[in-house]
Amino acid sequence: MSEMTPAEAWQQMKAGNERFVAGKPNHPRQDVERRHQLATIQVPDAALFGCSDSRLSAEIIFDKGLGDLFVVRNAGQVISDSVLGSLEYAVAVLKVPLIVVLGHDACGAVHEAIVSCGPEAKPLPPHIANIIRQIVPSVVKVAGQSGSAIVDADPMEVGKLHLRGTVAEMLGRSEMISAAVAEGTLAIVGANYRLMEGTAVADVIIGNVDPIDAAGVTTPNAM
Repeated sequence: MSEMTPAEAWQQMKAGNERFVAGKPNHPRQDVERRHQLATIQVPDAALFGCSDSRLSAEIIFDKGLGDLFVVRNAGQVISDSVLGSLEYAVAVLKVPLIVVLGHDACGAVHEAIVSCGPEAKPLPPHIANIIRQIVPSVVKVAGQSGSAIVDADPMEVGKLHLRGTVAEMLGRSEMISAAVAEGTLAIVGANYRLMEGTAVADVIIGNVDPIDAAGVTTPNAM
């Protein structure tokens, strides 16, 4: 069980990302001794659910080491039973105090979701289509808000809306995760990763990640 509070876990994630952005990573806990320490136990400080994009290597982005993060990834970071089961394991068994949901700009899954809405879109293989289908509602909503054609929806805005929807769906479908947030033992941060800058920018915060404030916080954009 991690001894960190949700606030401490997020502050460490932010500090690691700042080192990565500055080009001064510590590359911590990646030696033989650490490998031996983890041979029979894991005590991660956070769980991270992110897109499978090859440019989103979580331990590198947040300057973490072996055993620091419990990582779950799939294309477009879409919620599924296996994702929820994995995150519930991280919370219930490993007792992580923080879940980070990480989206990013220039996401291939978001692009495909937009393209799939076009009148001449080609059918996708069924398993890819199942993923893309969960992002399409965000495409439709963004296009409706801007008054543009669906295929002209802003990919950045679609990605942000999908990230928020992912966090909301996680809370809606997992009573256990919602209960941990309500109890104050868990916080959730939805962040967007900017490929060029290397920054992970928080967009959704559920729970308390403020090291000063003792009260739980829900950002306006969370739901």
